[in-house]
Amino acid sequence: MVEPDNKPIRLGMVGGGQGAFIGGVHRIAARIDGQFTLVAGALSSDPERARTSAEELGIAEDRSYASFAEMAEVEGALADGIEAVSIVTPNHLHFPAAKAFLEAGIHVICDKPVTSNLADAKTLAEIAERSGKLFVLTHNYTGYPQIRQARQMVADGLLGDIRVVQAEYPQDWLTEKVEDSGAKGAVWRTDPAQSGVGGSTGDIGTHAFNLARFVTGLELDALAADLDAFVDGRAVDDNANVMLRFKAQNGVAAKGMLWASQVAPGNENGLRLRVYGTKGGIEWFQADPNYLWYTPFGEPKRLLTRNGAGALPASTRVSRIPAGHPEGYLEGFATIYAEAARAIKAARGGRQGPAEVVFPTIADGVEGVAFVEACVRSSQNDGAWTKLDL
Repeated sequence: MVEPDNKPIRLGMVGGGQGAFIGGVHRIAARIDGQFTLVAGALSSDPERARTSAEELGIAEDRSYASFAEMAEVEGALADGIEAVSIVTPNHLHFPAAKAFLEAGIHVICDKPVTSNLADAKTLAEIAERSGKLFVLTHNYTGYPQIRQARQMVADGLLGDIRVVQAEYPQDWLTEKVEDSGAKGAVWRTDPAQSGVGGSTGDIGTHAFNLARFVTGLELDALAADLDAFVDGRAVDDNANVMLRFKAQNGVAAKGMLWASQVAPGNENGLRLRVYGTKGGIEWFQADPNYLWYTPFGEPKRLLTRNGAGALPASTRVSRIPAGHPEGYLEGFATIYAEAARAIKAARGGRQGPAEVVFPTIADGVEGVAFVEACVRSSQNDGAWTKLDL
């Protein structure tokens, strides 16, 4: 069944039922550009919650499933079954859910990190390649217009050869042992059986690492990590200091530092990226996402605004509203969904997606999990320089 390019993509969702924050974010993002219609779901492991969640979202009773396995099997066999699925569960369920849908011939849009361990990530990459289906990883910050601006500026050589990369993502919400209160988001994020071996490294450190890679295009050579679980009894890290060595480009081997913390009072979602090269530097702060500071060496600092003077095509292409109006978190997610939609609609006709379409893939997911596990190995070895197991 070949769908016309202008018909919305039939979307399913695994997880994201009542009380789940990130499921609502994904549903909003999928709706913003009108490219998806949510028609099916396995929204909770609790059958009653799954049913009532589906009812609230207007999903037909016969398209609400008690498990993702049943959903993949049934939807994959329907003539009008889902074309793509959003997976918004805790980390340990990403692998079996994504595997089931890829093998059913359904495109996958998955929250990060891609899996809870590197072995599963590598296996999933093989499954995705065999399936021929798209695998989209929702590193949403790569969808911000000013991040696309920064990426193009680096690619265009405006910063020269990159020397220094500084990425940080501090939060404060786990400063106390919130998981003991039963808060769902805190419980699974601090449980290695559900989150994987990384705590702050997996939850937010992967965002900072991915953003640095996305903007600079630099490949990591090795890292040296010092991880802590400052809160007594916590089984995963809640603070990470990581030194980075990148592979040389044009004879210059950039160095970097990454800080991820969930025990830094006064910080909410303080994702920040600084990149410095031989010709200039840039700085971006997620709490003020419509601004990008650019300083050509020896010249005054310049403030580049989203859709303002100096905006480059890579930025304006993914920007929806005029300069001066806030555009941020939800729209960043929506950009990933919009890019995925263009690729999925191209695949309907057996075509490749447009060259300008950019979204994080399964390869980025594998690298992210390899980053987490390398941080853990390095820290266990007294901060020894460690390469990613790719």
